[in-house]
Amino acid sequence: MDTQAKIKETVTTNNVVLYMKGSPKFPQCGFSNLATQILDACGAQYIAVDVLQDQAIREGIKQYANWPTIPQLYVKGEFIGGSDIMRAMYESGELQTLLADA
Repeated sequence: MDTQAKIKETVTTNNVVLYMKGSPKFPQCGFSNLATQILDACGAQYIAVDVLQDQAIREGIKQYANWPTIPQLYVKGEFIGGSDIMRAMYESGELQTLLADA
């Protein structure tokens, strides 16, 4: 299975997926740390994919969403955005609503 198919399968078979650097317990960058804190504050159940473990996934996820940075959040197969977008959505209450529906 090629990288794009692998990414598509992950984001479509799991309700909430966060592509990040490191793991939720040990994030390897400040933006990934912020993303996990936001999801935890929302009480979200999510799958975390550490892009540092697989260079093909690290590059492939940027192409998949046409988004140059990591972390990247997907809800029900739809690309939501990175940590800045997650923060804005969290502050407005939009993210909590989106995650509650997932």
